[in-house]
Amino acid sequence: MKKYEAVFILDMRKVEDEGKAFSEEFAKNIQSWGGVMNESVSMGRKQFAREIKKRKAGIYWDYVFELDPAKETEIREFYKLDERIIRLLIINFDRPDQVRSTISTVEVTD
Repeated sequence: MKKYEAVFILDMRKVEDEGKAFSEEFAKNIQSWGGVMNESVSMGRKQFAREIKKRKAGIYWDYVFELDPAKETEIREFYKLDERIIRLLIINFDRPDQVRSTISTVEVTD
């Protein structure tokens, strides 16, 4: 199995509860495809620099999971037509184990 990172941008108008139900559904789908969900992080609502599909903002979710490489294209095809998703990015996860995610630990300095 190979390790992947996926970022979903969800449409605020079509998703309730900030996408938590979508996140649970995605984790179940990964497991049904024979994968393992390692990390699921909500990055919150963000404004876009430019409009995407007539939307000015979206809800971002970041996932790290392990899956058979043949199933990666199946994920893209499965979520390609989902109206809740504005954008989807799936990349190979190559962050070293010693480096923590900057998404989940944000420090505020004065």
